[in-house]
Amino acid sequence: MPFILNKTDSIANLYLADMRDVSSQQDRARFRRSQEKLGAILAYEISKTLKYENREVQTPLGICKVNVPAQQPVLATILRAGLPFHQGFMDFFEQSESAFITACRKTKKSGSFTIQVDHISTPNLDGKVLIMIDTMLATGQSVVNVCKELLAQYNIAELHVAAVIASTEGIVHVRANLPKAKIWVCAVDEEMTSKSYIVPGLGDAGDLAFGEKV
Repeated sequence: MPFILNKTDSIANLYLADMRDVSSQQDRARFRRSQEKLGAILAYEISKTLKYENREVQTPLGICKVNVPAQQPVLATILRAGLPFHQGFMDFFEQSESAFITACRKTKKSGSFTIQVDHISTPNLDGKVLIMIDTMLATGQSVVNVCKELLAQYNIAELHVAAVIASTEGIVHVRANLPKAKIWVCAVDEEMTSKSYIVPGLGDAGDLAFGEKV
């Protein structure tokens, strides 16, 4: 089962509401900051599932034993909408390496579309924990296509998929095609438009964060 953040009342709901609110969306910096905060909150939740090891720390008064992550996860995102959300994860996993992917829709005459992965820039993922970070998990095609390419190239130890808002269809698609992936989202919306925008959703996350594209 996916982890759904807003199933439990917390301050995270304030940032999620802020991202959805059309009046708040007029402030791009505020929209990006809300994404960053939600990224940090999900990073904290995911951190609870990582493997830990014991370490001794010298304090001014003695030795303290603490449990710390055995390794930092690799943080991956699909340009451009996912960048602020990715930054929130980076604020939490400060020593993590990152992977960046460019992908785009290729629309057919019928109106349907496929996702073409154009470029992947990534560190070595063999034996690593990978967190795939994308603001909106609509159809799930982008995340699935990217993850399948990475899984074909690397022996990834553990795969996590994180999104701010997911559609029910997107979650079903990810679970069907990436059965070992753990899914982490802030909210799930039931519907999508004919152009695969999540309803009620929040609109085009990339445009709201960085301006409308030509």
